[in-house]
Amino acid sequence: MAILKFNDVGITAISACVPSKVVSNYDLGYMMPQENLERLIKSTGIEERRIADENVCSSDLCYKAAKKLMEDNQINPESIDMLIFTTLTPDFVSPPTTPILQNRLGLLTATACIDMSFACSGFVYALATAYSYASNIGVNRVLLLVGETMSKITNVRDKVNYPLYGDAGTACLIEKGKFGESVFELTADGSGADYVKVPYGGFRNKLVADNLVDKEREDCNYRRDVDITMDGMETFNHAITHIPKQIKILMKEANITNEDIDYLISHQANKLMIDYIVKKMKIDNNKAPFCISKYGNTSCASIPLTIVSELYNKMIGEKHIMLSAIGAGWSFGTAYLTTRDLQVSHIIEY
Repeated sequence: MAILKFNDVGITAISACVPSKVVSNYDLGYMMPQENLERLIKSTGIEERRIADENVCSSDLCYKAAKKLMEDNQINPESIDMLIFTTLTPDFVSPPTTPILQNRLGLLTATACIDMSFACSGFVYALATAYSYASNIGVNRVLLLVGETMSKITNVRDKVNYPLYGDAGTACLIEKGKFGESVFELTADGSGADYVKVPYGGFRNKLVADNLVDKEREDCNYRRDVDITMDGMETFNHAITHIPKQIKILMKEANITNEDIDYLISHQANKLMIDYIVKKMKIDNNKAPFCISKYGNTSCASIPLTIVSELYNKMIGEKHIMLSAIGAGWSFGTAYLTTRDLQVSHIIEY
C-alpha cells in the first residue's frame, strides 16, 4: 500500500454543479413491480438523481463549478499553477480535457495540466496528487476538477444500473497553509477488475457499430457494450469487508481515534453500505453526511459533492475529516485531512 503524508497543504475552497434535470426513482415503475422498486429505493437510499442534457459533458459541469469557486473567493485565474481533471467520461479520447478547460477558464498557458481516469475512488487519488504537487516550491495553487456524467454510460433500460447513477461536477482549490499533517492511503486489487466495467470503448476491445446496439443480457436487462455493468452484490461485499480495514489502518498511521474525526465522508454508492461502515467504525451518525438520496452515485464526484451539499456553512474553523472510497479496479482511497475555514460555495445548477 502507499501511505502518503503531507504537511501544511490543504483544501481552501470547494464548489459543485449539478444538472437541473431531476429524475425520480419513484417514476421507474415501468421497469419493475412497485414492491421491487420500493425495496430498491430503501436499500440504496436513492430517491432521485440529476441527469445532464445530451450535449453537456462532465467538463461543462466542472467548468461551472470552477467559475463559481473563483468568483466566490476572488481567485485570479492567472494565480493557478496546476489544473487536474478526473473523470471516467472525458470529452474525447484525445486531446486530454485539461488543456480545453485551461483555455475556457482563462488560466495561463504556463499552467500545468493533468488528466486522470478513475472511477469512484478518483477524488481521493486525485486529491493526493494535488497535495503532492502543491507541496513543491514551484506550485502554490492547484485547481482540482472532479466530475462525471455517468448517465452517458448507463442504459435507461438497465434496471440494475440505471436507478443508481447521477451526474455532477466539482471544483477544489488546494494551497499551502497552516494545515498540519494530512495522511492518505491508496491501494488497489486488480483481481476485481471485471466486477465494475465498461467492456467496450477503450482499445482492448475494438469498438464496432454493433457495440452501440441495445442487447438483452443474461440478467434480463438491456445494455449496449459501451454501457457500465456492475456486480452489485460483489461490490457491496467487497466494500464492507475492506473499507473499515482501510480506515483503521489510516487511523493508526495518523495516530487518531474516532473522537478526532469531525466528519466521515464516504463515497456515495449505497446507503446500506454507508450505514454499515459507520456502524462498524462506531462513528456518530451525525458525523456521516450523505447526499445519495438527492443525487445518486456520482462516481468520483460523490465525496466533494457531499461536502458542498451537506456541509455548507459547517466547515468554519478547524475540522478534521476522513474520506473513504472504493472504485472500479478495485481501487481504494482513504484520507485524513485538516481544513481551516474551508469556503464551501452554494451548490449550483447547469
